[in-house]
Amino acid sequence: MSQKNHRRKPLPASTNRDSLLGLRDWFLPDSSIFAALRPHGNTVWLPVSLVWMSLIWSWSESRNLTDAFTEAARQFRSLQPEAMVTTYQGFMYALGRWTPLLMPILLGVLHQRMEQVGSRFWRIGPWVPIAFDGSRNTTPRTVANETAFCAKNYGRGNRAKYGKKKSRGMRRAKNKKNPCSAPQPQVWITLLWHMGLRLPWMWRLGPSNSSEREHVMEMVKTGCFAAFTLFCGDAGFVGFPLWSRILDSNCDFLVRVGANVTLLSESADWRFEGDKREGLVLCWPKAVMDKDQPPLRLRLMRVQIGKARVWLLTSVLNPAELTIKQATRLYQMRWGIEVEFRGLKQTLDRAKLRCRNDRRLLVELDWSILGMAVAKLFALKEQLSARRPEEKANEPPADPAKLSLAGTMRALREALRYPDDVSLKGQDLSSRLVLL
Repeated sequence: MSQKNHRRKPLPASTNRDSLLGLRDWFLPDSSIFAALRPHGNTVWLPVSLVWMSLIWSWSESRNLTDAFTEAARQFRSLQPEAMVTTYQGFMYALGRWTPLLMPILLGVLHQRMEQVGSRFWRIGPWVPIAFDGSRNTTPRTVANETAFCAKNYGRGNRAKYGKKKSRGMRRAKNKKNPCSAPQPQVWITLLWHMGLRLPWMWRLGPSNSSEREHVMEMVKTGCFAAFTLFCGDAGFVGFPLWSRILDSNCDFLVRVGANVTLLSESADWRFEGDKREGLVLCWPKAVMDKDQPPLRLRLMRVQIGKARVWLLTSVLNPAELTIKQATRLYQMRWGIEVEFRGLKQTLDRAKLRCRNDRRLLVELDWSILGMAVAKLFALKEQLSARRPEEKANEPPADPAKLSLAGTMRALREALRYPDDVSLKGQDLSSRLVLL
């Protein structure tokens, strides 16, 4: 009797449900972190359930908020039979009430996971590099949003009047029948961004005329940062108050400076000549002198980036701790924060936010940024953990710069849509994230 050769069928991998619940258990393994929060006695849902529901809601690609909630509620129920907020209005009320209390806790968890996953990307040399920058997102034109986010004196300030005088000959005559529309309300985002992992670290939201320097000073004062943190910024983040606040927090900074900054030299004949590319300077504004406060002793470097000559100022005085080559590389890496803003606005489609209420709109933006950070960090974790120890020495490690946010969101959304599908090995959520 002849024996037939049966080919062994590939074993099915874990379902998408297993990968999604693994994501939840990895990011929120212990619900005791919310022990200090005390919901109302009639509340049936737990804080960890609200967080998980909010993350699923932030990953939805539905343009309508109620449709996004309906989809997220269905996906939440299919993953775990736990109590949840059952109506859209109740969900938004809960987020408006609890987001300010949940975000500091979740950011602490995010920072822990970033350090655990970070591997060699957590530090660049001895430094934990964090960039800062700002951007604006458009909001629906409603009375609540215009009141909360538009500048109160838009078009009536001295700078606006001066601009009108200069451009009077180029402007069209006033049309009383068709006057110019009111300014579009926008919300300002000031973001701290980990340059090695290319992930959001902290952020502040405010009206369209917010001061990004004030936002950064507030985050530096209230945030928790690792030892040897180096803040990197562009030419807009200058001034004695900001720099002194960073130094008071036991951190250092590296910023680009130009004609908007006045510095003093320690010697009368000090200048950049020949091969000299760095020197020590003082930041000592007159208002600080009058208060008998000491100056900031800083280091000025002249570097070449492409065809442009750039001046970088740092609080790291020892060239052995931060060389000119390292400073140039770090400043170039800082531009990746613009890609982060593009991912938020284009890939997640948050260039124009959806909430018509100002308080709910801030909640929508908070969870959108956090959801993007958690999704990218989980994908990076899967890529790093997928390599066997014997392969790590031969294969290049996963690179956060090559991680696709669009591919990550596509894989997550499909897994949420079909959680119980048993995919063949290499086609489940974890495998798809590894192959990004």
